[in-house]
Amino acid sequence: MNLRKVAIVGIGETKFGKFMDRSITDLAAESCISAIKDAGVSHKKIQLATGAYACQWNSERGQYFTLPEVILREIGIAKIPMFRTENGCSTGSVAFRDVWYRIVTGEYDIGLAFGVEKMNAADSRSIRGANSDHEAEGDFEMGLSAAGIYGLMANRLMYQYGVTREDLARVVVKNRKFGSMNPISQFPFPTTIEEVLNARMIADPLTLYMCCGRGDGAASVVLMDAETAKKYTEHPVFIEGNVLTTGTYSDTEDYVTVDSDKRAAAQIYEMAGIGPEDIDVVEVHDSFAPAELKHYMDLGFCGPGECTRMIREGETDLGGRIPVNTSGGLLSKGHIIGATGISQIYELVKQLRGECGPRQVKGAKVALQHNSGGFVHSEWASCAMTILTI
Repeated sequence: MNLRKVAIVGIGETKFGKFMDRSITDLAAESCISAIKDAGVSHKKIQLATGAYACQWNSERGQYFTLPEVILREIGIAKIPMFRTENGCSTGSVAFRDVWYRIVTGEYDIGLAFGVEKMNAADSRSIRGANSDHEAEGDFEMGLSAAGIYGLMANRLMYQYGVTREDLARVVVKNRKFGSMNPISQFPFPTTIEEVLNARMIADPLTLYMCCGRGDGAASVVLMDAETAKKYTEHPVFIEGNVLTTGTYSDTEDYVTVDSDKRAAAQIYEMAGIGPEDIDVVEVHDSFAPAELKHYMDLGFCGPGECTRMIREGETDLGGRIPVNTSGGLLSKGHIIGATGISQIYELVKQLRGECGPRQVKGAKVALQHNSGGFVHSEWASCAMTILTI
């Protein structure tokens, strides 16, 4: 199969937060309109659209299965194929991949991917329990909540690699600092190691600030094949690789690593023809503080156990060797499940365009996005990665 080169031409995003006075249609429409305007393309030129959302089936809005059609009708987009995706916390990344794949293979030339969620209007019980295998492994009432899972990971990192509670707090402090410089962040407040450690305990050793927050918001991107993109922009951001994998679900992993992450990383580096040493800026799935430390190792940015050195020496901070989560990450910007993956892409496009102001990574030319979702038998149910270049 001959694959075409695909570019991101437009991006849009709402602020993340609690918006009980706004509908899900309103939030999604705002981000879609922003992306279309940013691309400089007429909404009538959009040839396909894929929407991402995972928490709305029991929310205040009844049209769960047809939300893309409901939302896009409001901004004048109709008569085109529309799809929806749902894949745990990687839901947005799967929508992005769907549009990318349909363009890279030549089926369409211009597409819109968007992710949206009103988590504050959805049922908390269903959100917490919808990402794991209840039949085989119990549910969150037995302790298998996301916080419980990552608490186990944190304890194993401490035992095996000497990670400390202060190291976990350092991840939060770094990401909150980035988030304080991001106007659309849900928690734009810097913090200190002491404040993080003294916050109330959620799942030992994880305190409240070591856990991401839920919220409402939306993010969107407009994709085009490279030839079409030339008509609309002189500064496209190219997609050099995009992969999606599922877990091995092995009994032999030691829980300081995740096989789906390692396999996805190997695949994306091979597809893009680069290595981890070539990456300038990264957005990873830091839903809980220990996850970011684990990602440093699984994505090849350091060797086993060297994650402590990276966070202590500021290698992943602004000015460091490889800045991670300049948006503030899920810990500060927020984790709006359907929008998260596309929101990571939004941040990285802005970084490659040089539009991030005080959190800008100087000279950034190559970016990596990592987004994992769901949890089955000690491993992510899905893992999505994208490499972007200019």
